[in-house]
Amino acid sequence: MQRQASTHSDPETAQLEAALFAWLGRRGLLSGTAAREILSGGRTNRLWHVRPEQGDRVVKLYREQDGNPLFPNSHDLEARALRHLPAGLAPVLCDQLDTPFGPCLIYAYSPGESWVSDPAPIARALGRVHAAPVLTDLPNASDGSAALREQTLAILDQCDGGQRNRVRNAMPTGEVAPSRVAALLHGDPVPGNIIHDGDRVTFIDWQCPLIGDPAHDLGMFLSPAMQWIYRGQVLSPAERQLFLQSYPDPETVRRSNALTPWHHWRMAAYCLWKMQRGAAEYGVGFQLEFAALESSARGAEGVTANDSEV
Repeated sequence: MQRQASTHSDPETAQLEAALFAWLGRRGLLSGTAAREILSGGRTNRLWHVRPEQGDRVVKLYREQDGNPLFPNSHDLEARALRHLPAGLAPVLCDQLDTPFGPCLIYAYSPGESWVSDPAPIARALGRVHAAPVLTDLPNASDGSAALREQTLAILDQCDGGQRNRVRNAMPTGEVAPSRVAALLHGDPVPGNIIHDGDRVTFIDWQCPLIGDPAHDLGMFLSPAMQWIYRGQVLSPAERQLFLQSYPDPETVRRSNALTPWHHWRMAAYCLWKMQRGAAEYGVGFQLEFAALESSARGAEGVTANDSEV
């Protein structure tokens, strides 16, 4: 299902929910009697599925940003992305609000299920996102190995202990030049942020969109850690191959392959950052990512963005 729904909550969340929806009701934005349930799939913000007369909605209440070095949590950027993108690729934005409880978006509910199998439609849909008109004034994605090195070392600077040194010492070798491509990127196209309904693929959770090389999004989707955390298993070699074969731009695929060790290295550093802040589920993700880093680094020796193939 699209995020696990529940009518139960802890006392703190129940109190917040009652106050928030009373506030929304007093402003005529949502009926206080509309059926609603908590969407518990969100790992950063609080979400509710609401069923008012005007159609199913998602109410998303943002938590304060926690300095996440890879996935910022910006309600303003998400609102801009939802206004910019065509319906189908992203939910339709209904309202953007500053509430006493924090920033809040209300957008149309996307029916369907979180993605779990057949990566081909996801690759094609990402291609449509990357071909959309660029949204200006977004953060830039790290482009090329030098930028990825700088970003990953900055993440490791926020970590400590022997594991930090282990990751630092595993830095890939070889250089991949920046692409200079300026495409619209989702920034976090992991399985939990992809809703699949028949032939329709909708990307949700647009709070960290970027401008840059589409290889960034491909690397995020292919990440063993993100696949394990959000769907409970990594992509098989056949699934990875199908995803890359289905993406519409071969040059982006070549760059993605050339950058694979760098993407694994960055994600291993990020998993370590999460682990050291109490997110125990990232421990398995770290081990998966580090193993993929070692394997891809061996296979990528001598490979460049010009000669890497699917």
